[in-house]
Amino acid sequence: MGDKVIRTIGVLTSGGDAPGMNAAIRAVVRTALGKGLKVRGIRRGYQGLLNEEIIDLSARDVSDTIQRGGTILQTARCHSMRTEEGQQKAAAICKKYGIDGLVVIGGDGSFAGAQRLAYYGINTIGIPGTIDLDIACTEYTIGFDTAVNTAMEAIDKVRDTSTSHERCSIIEVMGRDAGYLALWCGIANGAERILMPEEHDYNEQMIVEDIQACRKRGKKNYIIINAEGIGDSMNMAQRIEEATGMETRATIIGHMQRGGSPTCKDRVYASIMGAMAVDLLVEGKTNRVVGYQHGQFKDFDIEEALSMKKEIPEYQYDIAQRLAL
Repeated sequence: MGDKVIRTIGVLTSGGDAPGMNAAIRAVVRTALGKGLKVRGIRRGYQGLLNEEIIDLSARDVSDTIQRGGTILQTARCHSMRTEEGQQKAAAICKKYGIDGLVVIGGDGSFAGAQRLAYYGINTIGIPGTIDLDIACTEYTIGFDTAVNTAMEAIDKVRDTSTSHERCSIIEVMGRDAGYLALWCGIANGAERILMPEEHDYNEQMIVEDIQACRKRGKKNYIIINAEGIGDSMNMAQRIEEATGMETRATIIGHMQRGGSPTCKDRVYASIMGAMAVDLLVEGKTNRVVGYQHGQFKDFDIEEALSMKKEIPEYQYDIAQRLAL
């Protein structure tokens, strides 16, 4: 376990960026400074830590950042942190710079790195920052709300042109191996079909038959929301067009879902999580993840958080199917 007396807090963002990360960074910095602590920002995630890209942060450094997308500290993926040598080096660098408490903002891969740093004596707290909503211990992750609204607005626009041309549109959203963005967009945009990794046994022939039945009823468009974990949207569009005779286009929304000014929810929740992470470190806690469950912000053991498996709520998916009729 690490030293329980915290004097200097480090903060980094790791893995994919997410709108709201800057709000969390700002909260960490200002909460720590308000407690008389020093704050050091680590650029480019764990890779920047290993490269010693470490800077002092003041309250002014995080001014005018809460409304900005992305992360002012930048981010990167770091394969070296998966090795014992890389983990030991990262812990040694933290100690070299006097960082006795570290806030890691990222996803499950980032938390695995935080867990190892805790093992080597650095007090660590994780904050879930990922648009995928795939951290099992929490009902909320920083960036999801902004990303799902960005995708929703884009899908509305695609539906407009799809209706004008009487097309079938396959719209691929992000989410890695999780279908939460697809599920929420499917419900919010009134999609006829939602394809998710969690429901991987979908029947393409049934989709073809449903499109044909809808056309007979006079329906002018057909929207399929396809999760990134399913993919193959371009080839799927070609197959469906050949089978139905209905012009079919694939649209991959892509990384625009990661960008943009964060929503109010992402700003507020990220701020609370950032402040709470500092409070937990000051209380002497380590190897924890800040989460949100049943209307309350809570902290969880990282090992417990990483061992949980998050499932798509069957009732929500059932509702999506019923409303599509």
